[in-house]
Amino acid sequence: MSRIMKNEIVIYQTEELTQQIKVRIEEDTIWLTQAQIVSLFESSKSNISEHIKHIFQTGELTQEATVRKFRTVRKEGNRTVTREITYYNLDMIISIGYRVNSIRGTQFRIWASKTPKEVNLI
Repeated sequence: MSRIMKNEIVIYQTEELTQQIKVRIEEDTIWLTQAQIVSLFESSKSNISEHIKHIFQTGELTQEATVRKFRTVRKEGNRTVTREITYYNLDMIISIGYRVNSIRGTQFRIWASKTPKEVNLI
């Protein structure tokens, strides 16, 4: 098994998943955008938003502990644009996964529980 370097982007893909998900690893956890979570769990943006809202409302998780903005550079048309994109950490992803209760959620939880431990923190 290859070592994953700190602050590296790794690819998550299963046979059932038609597209790859670029997983950001930082601060000893995994980070995904809401769009990536939608894709991962084969859900809708409104459904994932509702789950996130309820997770915060019930106090299961706090926004301060689970949300972070990362500066991302991307192409928009023929321009290169820097944007701050909201990411959610593994705790949030797992909480959402339990709510959508999908096989993909289970597969991702198994994969994600091993991946941060492989990160080389040197």
